[in-house]
Amino acid sequence: MIEPPRPARIWYQSFVHPTEQAPYIARLQRLLDQVAGQGVRFEVHSLDPPDRFFHPLTELRGAVQTIRLALEAERAGYDGFVIGHFQEPGLLETRGAVDIPVVGLGEATILASLTMGRRIGLVTIDPVFIDWHERQVRAHGLEQRVAGVRAIHADLASFMQAFTDDAAYAGVRAEFIEQVRPLVTAGAEVVIPAGGLPMLLFARECPFVIDGALVLNGIVTVAKAAEMAVSLHRLTGAAVSRRGTYAKASTDCVNEFLGSRW
Repeated sequence: MIEPPRPARIWYQSFVHPTEQAPYIARLQRLLDQVAGQGVRFEVHSLDPPDRFFHPLTELRGAVQTIRLALEAERAGYDGFVIGHFQEPGLLETRGAVDIPVVGLGEATILASLTMGRRIGLVTIDPVFIDWHERQVRAHGLEQRVAGVRAIHADLASFMQAFTDDAAYAGVRAEFIEQVRPLVTAGAEVVIPAGGLPMLLFARECPFVIDGALVLNGIVTVAKAAEMAVSLHRLTGAAVSRRGTYAKASTDCVNEFLGSRW
């Protein structure tokens, strides 16, 4: 008789503060609880200090924290690790540091969207991220499939209010739609809210369609991508290729990293 697989634990690394954004973390955990497959448990973890400054230096610091936390998750017996930040800082290095599957919110959502439409568009939360996401798309080699990247203007406080205030939600939604329409005109068939905040905010709309274009629920998408990665790892023993890009760091390399002052 084949024994049923043991429950899977997946570490979901958010980039918000544990107390300042506690309501967001609770909402995210509830959504992941709702969509998790049988025998799968997602556990949301926060970041302190959080990703509060829109700057590459902050992303670098977040990458270092992410690598350390992924190593901690592996030691604690987690079966998979999700970088729940669309920019997915440290994705390459984290995959090279651990043997459990590592899934990035941006990569997983973009790849899934390309199975649902020929061309896609991204709408980010601030204009500063437009160039950032354009570079992210190029890094994944997918620029020919992306119709464009646009941005709304909504700070963290606006998003937090929109979760509980109907008028605030309507305002963010209207601004989002305003940015989506030029992307649809440019050929986008699927649109990605490029960030965990707008993804969670618009999760209430199922499906969310604007002028015929599907707005993809990225949090559900990355959750299912993580479940698949864990299943494949269990069935085949493989998480990533160690040939080049994700070559495994030696024990000495990891220990040196952990022992360094950052």
